[in-house]
Amino acid sequence: MQKIHLGSLEISKICLGTMTWGQQNTQDEGFSQMDLAIDLGVNFWDTAEMYPVPPMEATYTATETIIGNWFQKSGKRDQVVLATKVIGHSAGHPWVRNGIHNGLRRESIFAACDASLKRLKTDHIDLYQFHWPDRSANFFGKLGFDGPQHEYWTPLEESMGAAADLIRAGKIRHFGVSNETAWGLMKYLWLAKELGLPAPVSLQNPYSLINRSAEVALAEVCFREDVGFLAYSPMGFGRLSGKYEEGSALPSSRLNLFGTHFKRYSSPQAILATGEYAALARAHGMSPAQMALAFVNSRVFIRSTIIGATQLGQLRENIASLDVVLSAEVLAGIDAIHQRHSNPAP
Repeated sequence: MQKIHLGSLEISKICLGTMTWGQQNTQDEGFSQMDLAIDLGVNFWDTAEMYPVPPMEATYTATETIIGNWFQKSGKRDQVVLATKVIGHSAGHPWVRNGIHNGLRRESIFAACDASLKRLKTDHIDLYQFHWPDRSANFFGKLGFDGPQHEYWTPLEESMGAAADLIRAGKIRHFGVSNETAWGLMKYLWLAKELGLPAPVSLQNPYSLINRSAEVALAEVCFREDVGFLAYSPMGFGRLSGKYEEGSALPSSRLNLFGTHFKRYSSPQAILATGEYAALARAHGMSPAQMALAFVNSRVFIRSTIIGATQLGQLRENIASLDVVLSAEVLAGIDAIHQRHSNPAP
C-alpha cells in the first residue's frame, strides 16, 4: 500500500470511509471491514460525529462508537491514522449535543472533540476536520452563489484558535477543513500566516467522474499550497459502480435506501453520464468501479481517496483500484464524456 505524508502523518493512498456503519452496516460488519483494511495496509480512516449518513437522531454517533469498540477489542489504535469531524452550524440537526454548542464556535469545537475522544476510546485524534463552513457557501450540491441569506458566521480566527489549543493540549495532531471553497481555504491559509496559527493540512471535498468541479480552483490551491486533497464520494454515492443502470443494485444499496436524501446522484444527467462511463470501462476490460476510482487516484492533487463499502468484496475491489493504470485512450475517453456531461452530480 502506497503511503504519503499529510502534515506529520503518514497515510495510505486509500482511506477507509465509515459512514455506513451503524445504519447500513452492523457493528460486526464494521469490525470485519476494519480488520480487512488493516490487513491490506489501509491505515487512514475517516469518520465524523454525525455519522452514519444520512444523519438521524436514532443513529447519531453510532459510527464513532463502533470504531472505539474495535480499538478496545483489537488493541490496534496505534496502527491507525484517525480522522473525524465536527459539524458546522446547522438548524437541521437539533439532536447534535442536544442543540447546544452547535457549529464551529470555540466552545462547540471543544465539546465535540471531547465527546468524540470518549466515543472513539482514544486520547487523541490525528486529523480533526471542520465538516462544513458556518457561512453561506457552495457545498452539498450547490454551484450557484447567491450571497448570504440570514447568515450565521463564526469568525475563522475563532475556529482556528480552538484547533490550535486542541493541538497544544495533545487532543488532536492536525486540523483540516471539509466542503470548503477556494476562498475559504485560502483565507484559512492566510490567517495561519498572519496570526501564527496552525494551518489546515487537508481539504476533504467531493471529487469523482460525475463531479470534477474541484478542478476549477481547489485543485490548484491544494497543489501549490501543499494541502492534502482528500476525495470523498469518488464513486458518486455508488452511482459510478454501474450497478443501478444494469439493475444489479440490491434493495439495501445506498441510493435505493436514501435516494431522496441525495437526489443529485440520480439526476437524468448523472444517470446518462454514468452509463457512458460504465460502457467505456467495460470496453477496456475494467469494472466501472475500478475505472472511477483509478481516475481519482491518478490525479496529481489528490492525496488520498476515501472509499466506502457495505460488503467485503466491494472493499477488496475498491482497494485494488490502486493497481489499475488508465491508458491514454481511456483518459481521452473520460475527458470526452466529461465534455458532454460536465459535473452532473456536484
